[in-house]
Amino acid sequence: MVVGFFIGTFFGSFLNVVVHRLPRGLSLWQPPSHCPRCSHRLGPADLIPLFSLLLTGGKCRYCGGRVGWRYFVVELLTGAVWAGFWWRFLVAGADPLSFLLFVAFGCVLLAALFIDLEHYIIPDSLNAWVLPIAAALNAHQIVGGTGGWVHVAGVAVPTALAGYLVGWGALFAIALFGRLLFRRDAMGHGDIKLARGIGAMLGPGLALGAFALAVVAGAVLGAAQVVARRNVEESDPGQGEEEYDEEPESVGSLLKCGVGYLVLVDVVALFVPSLNRSWFGDSPEELEAGEDDWQPSLTTIPFGPYLVVGALVAATFPEPLLAAGKRYLEWATGVR
Repeated sequence: MVVGFFIGTFFGSFLNVVVHRLPRGLSLWQPPSHCPRCSHRLGPADLIPLFSLLLTGGKCRYCGGRVGWRYFVVELLTGAVWAGFWWRFLVAGADPLSFLLFVAFGCVLLAALFIDLEHYIIPDSLNAWVLPIAAALNAHQIVGGTGGWVHVAGVAVPTALAGYLVGWGALFAIALFGRLLFRRDAMGHGDIKLARGIGAMLGPGLALGAFALAVVAGAVLGAAQVVARRNVEESDPGQGEEEYDEEPESVGSLLKCGVGYLVLVDVVALFVPSLNRSWFGDSPEELEAGEDDWQPSLTTIPFGPYLVVGALVAATFPEPLLAAGKRYLEWATGVR
């Protein structure tokens, strides 16, 4: 697990590049890693995960500018995710291919988490990556004879497909009924697409457990986030002056987008960009570059990070989570 942790931190170093560059429309490969303040290219001594930042006290060695601690946190969490899956698949189990697929899944989710926290978006390219990873895992399970099927009304359905439908359906239902009942946007579109991929990767039962964890985490941490923002606004009254009173999305548009996400129009649009305009009415490239006028309000809470937390916990500890869910249902229904 220690070996897995340190290997993971190096992947976390690359994830920092993804988190910074992907939503800004920049190349992930060129130019090489450099200080964003002075543009000095980083040498090998600057690229040692965790330790480089600690040894410099969170400053650039060349210009002395502050380096955000997000870089350290991303590397630390990526190492922790790798250690968790290392334990599950290489220590407690012996399934190297599942390990590789799950660490790829975890890295994509962590990139989505930190991009959503900063920009309130989850790039379509990240959401799309989860789907082939999930399909490969399901194929591996079927070929290896370790499962890969769920039975619905006596019909065997691939786990990835069943989870895909459950993930899409659960978050789209929240978005739709929230819009109808409260007459305001209740769920971001990126969250629907992310839940779709999480469901495909984890399967229907485990995905529902992950969503339940996300709701609990969102309720607790989201409330703390709103309180913290209110404190900032009270200490700096001008902080919250410019808020956009944006009209909620029309029900028709939401329905059309939801159907598009179900049939993967957003994924196809990555290769046929004109589909974004014709089906969804916008361009993700423009949104990712920050070319829209939308600004988060005081109570705007990105749900994507909580989905990521729930999914990673569920993927690392599936048996305890499923057992807890079973005990809860027995208690709630009285049926054993």
